[in-house]
This record gives sequence, structure tokens and C-alpha cells, in this order.
Amino acid sequence: MFADPRRKKQLQTMLLKLGVPTTAAVNWKLLDLALTHPSISTTHNYEQLEFVGDAVIRLATAELLLETYPQETVGEFAAIRSILVSDRLLAELAETYGIEPYLLIGKNAMGNIAGRQSWLADAFEAILGALYLSTNNMDLVRPWLDEALLDKAIEVKNDPARQNYKDALQEWTQSKYKVLPEYRVRENKSFSSPGDRFIAEVWLQNRCLGTGKGRSKKSSEQAAAKIAFLAIGEQ
Repeated sequence: MFADPRRKKQLQTMLLKLGVPTTAAVNWKLLDLALTHPSISTTHNYEQLEFVGDAVIRLATAELLLETYPQETVGEFAAIRSILVSDRLLAELAETYGIEPYLLIGKNAMGNIAGRQSWLADAFEAILGALYLSTNNMDLVRPWLDEALLDKAIEVKNDPARQNYKDALQEWTQSKYKVLPEYRVRENKSFSSPGDRFIAEVWLQNRCLGTGKGRSKKSSEQAAAKIAFLAIGEQ
């Protein structure tokens, strides 16, 4: 199956780190491909599996949130999910499970420190894609992934400042209207505290969806996006 018989043992070791038994019905060729960076091969690499894995992580997260927080609004679900499926968090999970030593990557790409988060996240998604396609269901994914996602979801809910409502709102407007929201920011001339320095409004199709304040332009936009997105979820 592999030119180097040691490769399968490496992949088995990695699976054990995830919590997947080595006796599981894993497609080893797909898993090997999931850990092959485009710098190794422009035709045989993880890009297609990453595409599938992106859908897998979104579905797994959606199912977990619905099962765990059935009373939450759709807006809150999407806001939390936007963080759980972000490159930053997926790269953190890749590091937690220690997949980097098993990734086949060219020296030039490995030396690109700025791109490390991206290729770690991509490889993690590709692994999910490979495991899903091995059985065409979530049997090799959710049993080990749920705990990690739930821990992160709890962190996000307990620390609202981590919730990126701006990205979540953008995702929603793009999927529903194929357009981006517009932010209009002005300085609050009468602010009495650092937290009120800027006022932001978020607009969509000539309608103001929400207004927020913050000590910076970005934080005021985030505040406006949160108000808008939670209002959408309630509707």
C-alpha cells in the first residue's frame, strides 16, 4: 500500500492521538493524502479533502451546538460556529492533537512561519474529510472531535469578547443576499469613557441593522455586528 511501510505505522500512531482505534475502517490512502501538503505534489495533495473537511467540521459543529444548546438562537449558533471553524482554532486543535510531525511538507513551505496556521488548519480539515469519506458518515469523526469542540464552545460562550460576530454576520449576508454588510463609523464627540470613543452602524440594503460603541473602530464595528446578528437570530 505504501512505498515506505513505516508510513502506515505513523498514520496509526496519529489516529491513536485523535482517539480513533487503528482497527477502524480507515481509508489509509486518503489519510495519507490528507497529510500531504501541495508543496510535495501539485496533483496529489490534501486540497480536495480539505474542501470536504470544511463541510464536515461545519456539520459536526452545527449538530453539537444544536444538541448541547437547543434553546439558543440561530444567530448565536452561527456566531459560535464562525469561531469554532476558524483557521485559528482549527490550527490550535491540530497542535493539540500533534498532527504536525505526520504532515509531509516541503522545506520551503515549512519555513514560511506566517503560513503555518493556514496549513495546519487545512491539514486538520483534510483529515476530517478523509475520515468522513472512509465511512461516508460521522462515525470516525464525532466520537473524538465532540469533546474538543464542546470545550471550545464553552470557552466562547463564557467569554463573549472572543465571539467574532462581524465574521458571522458577513457569512450570513453573503449566503442570503450575496452581498457584504457596510459599516459606517464616526467618532463620538461627546464620549465620556474610553469605551465610547467610536460609534459604528452596520447597514444592509439601505437598512441599519445595528449600532454599537467601542474604544476602537474595530471594536465598535464588532459591537454593532453583535447587535445586528443576534437580532437576526431572534427573527
